[in-house]
This record gives sequence, structure tokens and C-alpha cells, in this order.
Amino acid sequence: MAIRRHVRTMAACAAVLGFIAPARADDTIRIGVLTDMSGPYSDIAGRGSVAAAQLAIGEFGGNVGGRRVEIVAADHQNKPDIGSATARKWFDNEGVDVIVDVITSSVALAVQHIARDKNKVVIFSGAGADQLTGAACTQNSFVWSWDTYALANVASKAFARENLKDWYLIEVDYALGRALEQGVRGALDRAGGKVVGVSRHPLGTSDFSSYLLQGQGSGASVVALLNGGADAVNSVKQASEFRVNEKQTIASLAMLINDVKALGLRDAQGLRITESFYWDLDDRTRAWSARYGAKMNGAMPSMIQAGTYSAVRHYLRAVQEAGTKDTDSVIKAMRALPVEDATVSAGAHLRGDGRLMRDFYSFRVKRPSESRAEWDLYEKIATIPAAEAAVPSEQSACPLMKRSQPPAR
Repeated sequence: MAIRRHVRTMAACAAVLGFIAPARADDTIRIGVLTDMSGPYSDIAGRGSVAAAQLAIGEFGGNVGGRRVEIVAADHQNKPDIGSATARKWFDNEGVDVIVDVITSSVALAVQHIARDKNKVVIFSGAGADQLTGAACTQNSFVWSWDTYALANVASKAFARENLKDWYLIEVDYALGRALEQGVRGALDRAGGKVVGVSRHPLGTSDFSSYLLQGQGSGASVVALLNGGADAVNSVKQASEFRVNEKQTIASLAMLINDVKALGLRDAQGLRITESFYWDLDDRTRAWSARYGAKMNGAMPSMIQAGTYSAVRHYLRAVQEAGTKDTDSVIKAMRALPVEDATVSAGAHLRGDGRLMRDFYSFRVKRPSESRAEWDLYEKIATIPAAEAAVPSEQSACPLMKRSQPPAR
């Protein structure tokens, strides 16, 4: 059943997005978009990530250094075993050179090890568990759009300015939720705040009433939702129904613009969001997002979809710079080149642990009366520079960072 579903998803993606199963050849660069095509994260990644990758390839005319660039895509169904099997097949049998997106941290952590063992590149534009650039970091893997430390750190910094320091957490009970909780606790400790309670729910929950009532009864200043995709949408909608937002601030640490759009401003107004990209930040983001929207029936990109574009573009620039698609040579070029495109802040670059150092933003979702257009959803509250958003280098658990530091005297 799972195999038949996987094949149907691949066929549907090829028909809708217009790519063809490529021929295996040394003169071909193959990019694998491993994502959620049919589950709770399909709107914020999925088909939009493939379209974003196509935009990046199009900027090179579909050819880099005489090598044709092709895409394959698959639905990992948010299951590590399916993601791992797909990655192995792509690397071993289908000549895939780099895998991107890999939304869902549990899948990403499994794929990270495979890419290391096969000496291939993986760029996590979808996943952001701290372990990916922490204890589990590898020379071959990169985190592009976000990580749990940055989301928690940026949110806590923004709320601390408003003296909102007592948090109740409602989190998805898997790697993403646990990583966000760890990040929140650390960030609140630094800001002089505290976690007053935690509720954990399974992925794909539809009824959040008991969790929200516990959060409401806690008296916390902030009820923080540490989940994403459909879970985030359902929990925010029900928070509005229970009027939790009338006396408490609702923050979603992993909710993206596609989710807010699906929810609607009536239910989402006042919600606090943390992201590394928004289509309406400046002229460059607006121009690129218009190109994306032309491929996606007017939809604007999430930070994950924008991250997939940026990751693919930087990888191809590195292949061009290296003059080869040899993994070690490409990784060296990736680390040496600045990351420059319309979706990242000025000065973006890769750190030794594989983290893309980029600015983050704190947003407030607008009221319906404040919105001027269909996708005019956010008001920017604060910009947190990359150096303040990311875990400090000296606190990194990544062995690559520790090896690069001078010995103690």
C-alpha cells in the first residue's frame, strides 16, 4: 500500500510540475526533493518546494557547467523508514547528488546519517531540529531556513521586551516539539522567564480542547504552540473558539504563512509568528515571490519553500564554482561562497556547523481591517540579526565546531 501510494505521488508530481524521470548519466546533476506531499506539512513544503527548486534551476538555464540539472521528488509521509529507504535508493541507484527540504525532523535525522555514509550532500530547508547542526552535525549536511534554537530565541527576545515571560507549552510529541521545548526553556532562562506547564499531543491531532483549557487555566502570559502544519492551524483555530487569545498571547513557533492564510485573519489575528522569510519584506522578496506565485496559482511561499529555492541555487553555484559535482569539492565551494539571493538577508553565510547564518523576524498577524491584499498578513515587530538569533559558536555541540576552535592553554 505504501509503495503504491509513493508511486502515485511521484507520478502526480511529474504530471503537475512538468518534470520527467531523468536518465542516469555522469553529465547530469540530480536534485532530490524529499518532502511531505500529502500530509500535515504539504502546504508549507510539498509541491511548493519542488516549484521553488525549479525556479533555482531555471536561473541557470537548466544547465551548470555542461551538466543538465534534473529533479526527482518523493513523499516521505513523515516516516523515517520511508525517508531513509528513499534516500538510499536515490543515492545508490538513481544518481541523486543532493537531497533538499526533508521536512519533519525525525526523517531529517535519519537521512542525515545516510548522506554522511554515502558522502552526498543534504540541505535541510524543511527541518530544523537543533541536533542537525549540534551533536549530529556532519560535513555533508546544512540547515537552511530555520532551527529550533533560533525560533525559540527570537520569540523569547521579542516577548521579553513586553514583559511576557511566563509560558505554557502545547507541543507535538515527536522530535520537533521536544527540540522546540528545549529551545524555549533555554531562551526563557536567559530572559528571566519560565515554563509553567506543558501538554503534548500526537502528530495529526484534531481536537486540542483539553490542551488549550489547561493552557488557559495556567494563567501564563503566553500560550506557545510548538507544532506545525495542520496541527498548528487546528490549535490556533480552536484557541480562537475558546477565546484564549482574549487574555493571553498566542504564539506559534513553527506556523508559517501558508497556515495563516488557510486559517484566515479572523481566527489568526494577533497571533505571534517567527520566520526567516516573508514575501513582503522588500522589493527583492516581492519580485522573487511574484515569480513563485506565477508557478503556484498566486500563492506566496513559506520560509521553507523559499529556503528550498535558496539551497538549490547555492548548491548549483558551488558546482559551477568547483567545476565538478564531486561532493568534497562542492562542499568546499558551498562553505566558501557567500549565500546571495533574493530570499536571504545581506551577509548570509554558512557557519562551520552547517547552519546558514541569516536574520530572523518576529511578526504579528494583522487584523482583517489592516490587510490590504490577499497575502498581506504580517506586521513586522522586530528583526533579530543572525548572530543574535543563532546558538553562540562557543555553545555549539557540533564536533566540527569544537575541532575548529583553538586548544585550551
